[in-house]
Amino acid sequence: MTDDAKMRHPTRFVSRLTVHASGALTVLLLAGCSTATTVIASAPPIATTAAADSLYDPSRDLGTLFHDVQMAAVFPDSKTFVDARPLAAPAVIVARYAAARDSAGFDLASFVSRNFEAPKLAGAEFTTDTTRTMEEHIRDLWPVLTRHADTPDPRSSLIPLPNAYVVPGGRFREVYYWDSYFTMLGLVASGRTDLVGSMLDNFAYLIKRVGHIPNGNRTYYLGRSQPPYFAAMVDLYARATDTASVMKYLPALEAEHAFWMDGADRVTPGHAYRRVVRLPDGALLNRYWDDRPYPRPEAYKEDYRTAQTLPAGRREEMYRNLRATAESGWDFSSRWMRDTTDLRSLETIDLAPVDLNSLLYNLERTIAALRKFRGAVSDSAVVTRFTNIAEARRRALLEASYDPTQGFFFDVRWRTGERVADRPSLAAAEPLYFEIATPEQGRATAARLERDFLKPGGFVTTLMNTGQQWDAPNGWAPLEWLAMEGVRRYGRADVADLARGRWLTLNRRVYRQTGKMTEKYDVMDIQRKAGGGEYPNQDGFGWSNGVALALIAQMAAPVHAP
Repeated sequence: MTDDAKMRHPTRFVSRLTVHASGALTVLLLAGCSTATTVIASAPPIATTAAADSLYDPSRDLGTLFHDVQMAAVFPDSKTFVDARPLAAPAVIVARYAAARDSAGFDLASFVSRNFEAPKLAGAEFTTDTTRTMEEHIRDLWPVLTRHADTPDPRSSLIPLPNAYVVPGGRFREVYYWDSYFTMLGLVASGRTDLVGSMLDNFAYLIKRVGHIPNGNRTYYLGRSQPPYFAAMVDLYARATDTASVMKYLPALEAEHAFWMDGADRVTPGHAYRRVVRLPDGALLNRYWDDRPYPRPEAYKEDYRTAQTLPAGRREEMYRNLRATAESGWDFSSRWMRDTTDLRSLETIDLAPVDLNSLLYNLERTIAALRKFRGAVSDSAVVTRFTNIAEARRRALLEASYDPTQGFFFDVRWRTGERVADRPSLAAAEPLYFEIATPEQGRATAARLERDFLKPGGFVTTLMNTGQQWDAPNGWAPLEWLAMEGVRRYGRADVADLARGRWLTLNRRVYRQTGKMTEKYDVMDIQRKAGGGEYPNQDGFGWSNGVALALIAQMAAPVHAP
């Protein structure tokens, strides 16, 4: 790599791992730092409530009215009411309800229709031009799914963002954290790096304002985040533009790391604090979590009814698990359930997920790389610290999650260190995508992904068909991308290309039949519509669009000799 290339893409260059014949991993440019003692700074306190006090929070501001509307299923989808706009001050509407609800002939649905404006589906006004190709259709959708800078509205649950952003579509009318990375892949392929930059600015804004990137820019999402792809987004943007353009995100990257690592200095072996866990051997990893132990407002009816079947003493833990699973993005899946027939058996907060810890490794490496690129005297110690933190996480993750007998990565029950080895899933692709696995581990994992997960339409999410949407027979664009690129990075371009062809063929078939790009696809029976989950399959659809365009661009790219 030339010096010019190093300057243009140092995050990619510095984070690249070289594998020696012995199997040891040595970090290029940062070699020599790994012998220093790992130090994890105490994270600053995270305060999200104060920043949101002036914003409308439906479950907080509507009280009994909120509960009654959701439990009566005035709207079939619980998310509709939390996105609805009050037509008067919430306190005024609550007073009206208190005065009217016990009167003869009171009709709750009529009351709601008079006092709230229901939201529209994102992209509902768009009509597909069936003479357009799938690629043209996706590019036609970018402006439809793009929201411009928000005007603050005290009667909206939307957290206003200062720059343009892309929403997924359908019931998903706001930006979503991990969706955005895969959407950005397609924006880059479309030459829309301007929109990628404005979305990154929004995420940095959210970190500064509320202390983290929420699940989405809604007040009811403030208790949780989503898989932390911000560092991957920064790297994507740096490669599409130049490294100097991403240096401004360094403070936000470090603040996000502080959010995920809050409590790292206080947890002891076999214990956890918020999102940090310490394994019995003392290794430090992370879990998914949510700070709010009550029903998700956007799925209030479903969560409340589920918890009511449990003793009162177990309900808070149930809510934590439901919300933590939503933070994982895989809501819901057999991956998180001890009994795959019973959602009440969720154990998400008891697991150290392989994908989450791969993402945090990438975050730590990116911080070290950008600090090194900046090159100030004060950066040297920080480079060493984050390099060592990342290396400690890598060693812990490989030791805890890789099963050499199965040749595969699994989530870990952090209290005991036990691998959840009966639940293989596409999450195992993430250590390949971020090149954490050794060559041997990568080859073994890629072989199993080919043997067990590759189906007629692409990679299937898990090997269990439970009726949950993040299980068989469904395939999801983000996991397809991670699996394809993960196996490609460990020498299995043949598998990646085969999966790519099958996935794009399925995308095109569904588009020809329906005129839509959908949220998920049935990859086992390509004649059948995908289903499962708490809501119907959505169309739009941000990450399916992004991954499809990125894969098409990949096929069109010239092949260079090694």
